Amino acid sequence: MNVTIDRMDCVSCGACWNTCPDLFEQNPCDSLSQITEPFRFCGDRAEGNVPDNLFPCSRDAMELCPVHIITITRDASEKM
Repeated sequence: MNVTIDRMDCVSCGACWNTCPDLFEQNPCDSLSQITEPFRFCGDRAEGNVPDNLFPCSRDAMELCPVHIITITRDASEKM
């Protein structure tokens, strides 16, 4: 699974990193959500890979995001 965050529209509410802290974290410089280092795609803070064991909490984080900036896809063309 792939995950992307539209960081420019993040409101720093904490829903994602409180729900799925192994995958999401707050950036200490700009306070916006980002993918944790182990799961980033090519070092990109806004794109990453979701391991199977984190899929349930990543889906919950996506659903709890008040501004709907998290997208999870099976591949680049399919949104969940």
